[in-house]
Amino acid sequence: MGRRALASSRYVKLLVVVAFDIFAALLTVWMAFSFTRQLLHQPEGLEWLLYLLAPALMLPIFALSGIYGTIQRYNSFEGFITVFKSVFFYGAAFVCLLLLLPLPKISIVVGILQPLLLLLMTGGSRAMVRYLSTTVTTTPEKRCEAPNKLLIYGAGSAGVEIVNSINRSNKFTLAGFIDDNPDLQGRTINRMKVFSPAEAEELIQSEGINNILLAMPSATRTRRNEIVEQYRKYPVRIQMLPGVEELAEGKVTISDIKTVDIEDLLGRDPAPLDHALVKQVITGRVVMVTGAGGSIGSELCRQLLQAQPSTLLLLDNAEHNLYTIHSDLTQRHARLSSATRIVPLLCDVTNAIRITEIFRVFQPEVIYHAAAYKHVPMVEHNPAEGIRNNVFGTHTVAEAALQQGVTSVVLVSTDKAVRPTNVMGASKRLCEMILQALAEEPGHTTCFSMVRFGNVLGSSGSVVPLFRSQINSGGPFTITHKEITRYFMTIPEAAQLVIQAGAMASPGDLHLLEMGDPVKIIDLARKMVELSGLTIRDHENPEGDIEIRVTGLRPGEKLYEELLIGNHSSPSANPRIFKAKEHFIPWSELQEELEQLTTAIHSNDIKSIKKILKKIVPEYSPGITTSDLLSMEKQSKNGKNHHIPAQ
Repeated sequence: MGRRALASSRYVKLLVVVAFDIFAALLTVWMAFSFTRQLLHQPEGLEWLLYLLAPALMLPIFALSGIYGTIQRYNSFEGFITVFKSVFFYGAAFVCLLLLLPLPKISIVVGILQPLLLLLMTGGSRAMVRYLSTTVTTTPEKRCEAPNKLLIYGAGSAGVEIVNSINRSNKFTLAGFIDDNPDLQGRTINRMKVFSPAEAEELIQSEGINNILLAMPSATRTRRNEIVEQYRKYPVRIQMLPGVEELAEGKVTISDIKTVDIEDLLGRDPAPLDHALVKQVITGRVVMVTGAGGSIGSELCRQLLQAQPSTLLLLDNAEHNLYTIHSDLTQRHARLSSATRIVPLLCDVTNAIRITEIFRVFQPEVIYHAAAYKHVPMVEHNPAEGIRNNVFGTHTVAEAALQQGVTSVVLVSTDKAVRPTNVMGASKRLCEMILQALAEEPGHTTCFSMVRFGNVLGSSGSVVPLFRSQINSGGPFTITHKEITRYFMTIPEAAQLVIQAGAMASPGDLHLLEMGDPVKIIDLARKMVELSGLTIRDHENPEGDIEIRVTGLRPGEKLYEELLIGNHSSPSANPRIFKAKEHFIPWSELQEELEQLTTAIHSNDIKSIKKILKKIVPEYSPGITTSDLLSMEKQSKNGKNHHIPAQ
């Protein structure tokens, strides 16, 4: 019966509430008279007027105050504040009318006492309905049957506030809180017990808890990591609330809950930044980002917009990516009330004529060159096009920057440029060498600098989106080697440090971003599976959910990456940015090699391309698996059989 009442339509509930409030108004008038006169009141004469006046005055004031705009069983503290305000305004109006109307036999005490009694009845009834509705919707039977049993880690304000939303939903059954504070452990909050972290481990096993919600918006990544590590051995899915900034705008609801992503754990707490320096370089200037639609390029654009350049030029040759980032920035632009002009420009960075015209017309002052082909196997099997885009795209942008007197050009590089074993890495090292050589040329004021870093989490071609897709499809996980390791950094941190490094650069500077400790890819895979509440299927756990398969290293792939060719780096003003000195070829010599490389690319002479690349970049150690798919197809049609690998 109770559940049927709770499930009835909103309009029926509203009628019931209004009817009760009218009854409460009438009853409290009678009670006020009775208490004042110390006997059961029998209305007579003008006293009947108060019985009509009370509900007639109460209903419009209650309606205008919004008291009927919320479903009563879900009222929280804010709801009771609304009730209090409504009754206060009603009481003030009621007393004023008593003073103004010719009712000499009616004591003013009645006008004061009746609103107080009305507050007790309306507020008390709503509190009772809320208590009963929570009890009905979270019966012991439901607790035992519900498949999603939840513990909330954090009995602070965010954790307590989310309880109301959880109790209203059928998604979870709340089993209690976990908190590190010994003063809270053992206490009861919102009728839920607070457990210690150790007690929670026992509860997970005995009660079948399968979800933990981290309700600690201000916790550092390090602390979140510690909590996840403590419970990762259990088959629980760990979820979290967003950070403090994201929750600042409104109340916490169940829709705010999100899965703990690997980015939340592998990422680090923000490094101190020199915002004044960044503003000095960016604010009020014309800034360009090439490859603006890519993973790093798009995040650079988002962060640069906050520094309010006068114009932000988005340059990309992929129409869809350019449209996406332009739409995103346009929405952010409106929210920031920014005066920045955002200009999307479709352009291939190797198109020297269009690049030169764009530079001449828009006069960029600061350029972040992020445009590049970065997928190792793809470039390995299309080496001529990869070099044309990466190397000669960089050359084209650099030459145009010199012609137009651009203040600063920052190259976004990669750790794969260090002792490269693949064409992509060698091409990026050559890009660095071009800017190093140009930086030493006299007679210009352009500051060429480079920023080198490792993998970014969630970027296109990254292992993280691949693993996430494999989890969603039920596996298996595919890794190329059990011992393979990579450095990881979140995209926002990488973009932030690129901007910072560019702001502090001197001509020819090569900056390295401090990437933290390398991560074994197999450990990354295991952690992602465990965060999803699943288990690895192997010989120790044959009934697990997802299998990990080792497929072998891909063409040009290394077991581990490095950030430094030489042995020395020096610190900078930022603890996560270092400077390195790497060898390079003077521009006069490098130009000749680039001309030979151009000729080899035009004829798609892969053998000559690799020979020239090896000559310019002596650390380059090409793998025997490097093969151009176009050449292989030509040879196949000429009667020579070659296997074309599927990527």
